[in-house]
Amino acid sequence: MNKYRIASIPGDGVGQEVAIEAVKVLDTIADKHGIRFEIERLDWGCDYYVQHQRMMPEDGLDRLMDFDAIFLGSVGDAKKVPDHISVKLVLDIRKAFDQYVNLRPIKLYPGVRTQIRSATPESVNMVVVRENTEGEYSTIGGFFKPNTTDAIAIQTAVFTQKGCERVMRYAFNLAETRKKHALGPGMVTSCTKSNALGYSMVFWDQVFSQVTADFPSLETESALVDALSMWLIRNPDRFDVIVTSNLFGDILTDLGAMLQGGMGMAAGGNINPEKQYPSMFEPIHGSAPDIAFKGIVNPVATVESIRMMMEHFGETEVALDIERAVSAVMTEDRIKTVDLGGSSTTVEVGDEIVRLLKAY
Repeated sequence: MNKYRIASIPGDGVGQEVAIEAVKVLDTIADKHGIRFEIERLDWGCDYYVQHQRMMPEDGLDRLMDFDAIFLGSVGDAKKVPDHISVKLVLDIRKAFDQYVNLRPIKLYPGVRTQIRSATPESVNMVVVRENTEGEYSTIGGFFKPNTTDAIAIQTAVFTQKGCERVMRYAFNLAETRKKHALGPGMVTSCTKSNALGYSMVFWDQVFSQVTADFPSLETESALVDALSMWLIRNPDRFDVIVTSNLFGDILTDLGAMLQGGMGMAAGGNINPEKQYPSMFEPIHGSAPDIAFKGIVNPVATVESIRMMMEHFGETEVALDIERAVSAVMTEDRIKTVDLGGSSTTVEVGDEIVRLLKAY
């Protein structure tokens, strides 16, 4: 019997709600496939900050080291804690555990409506590989002469050979795998802005060129982030694997979520590929405290994040089971949440996915 220890951090807002659906799916998988999950709930987030002036305990990272993976519901409640403070929970975990790949599959399931006319199940099937530990989110800088007419804010982006190269190699290897399994044509698109950012993005382009030379069987292209944003809407079918810096990837993946039907469909993984540290999986829709526990949040992104976790564990058949169940629910109009044009509750959609998981 395979056994995995999972830290569940529901976090804030709707994260508390979707974490219930995550556990429901994990329990179903355990019963069906004979897998043992030890799930420990960690109530860290904005409420914890209000009490302790920290987003997690001082030994929080040490405690997380003992787990095989982390499930994160969502983080943020601006009425309680400023966003630039609450987000440190996520950033600190990513950096401490060297989760240098932010993996974002962007796939449109049949039956899911999207506001973008160019998006069809045939045209939307790509993966964004976002550098996750440095770049524009390096948190280097400061305020000078604050609250004066001479006030200055400086934010320094850091790009390293190691950081750029390893995330690019991950993207190229992923494109090779997708090509091998007929999931994509074997193309890597580099997102850049080297016409305006003459140091960081020129350096990014140089490293991309170096890595490209080691993968002669794959197609490559570089695209400026503004043009790439336009092409994602106009011609989503041209993309297979996109590799991007931290900030650009953060923005592009929200745009990608709209291609696949909205934020409620979008899951992500913060991956340490070498598995020296636990990886973290999360829906990317945010905390939305105003709609928490109203039964309207879409749990599909959460279920998809569990699917990604299973893939990371090497539980391929389990991941396929989850994908089949989600696809079946999305194909028919009978059970969908409000964001997809339906009237079903969060629990009803989760229950239907569980029912289908048991049926396969």
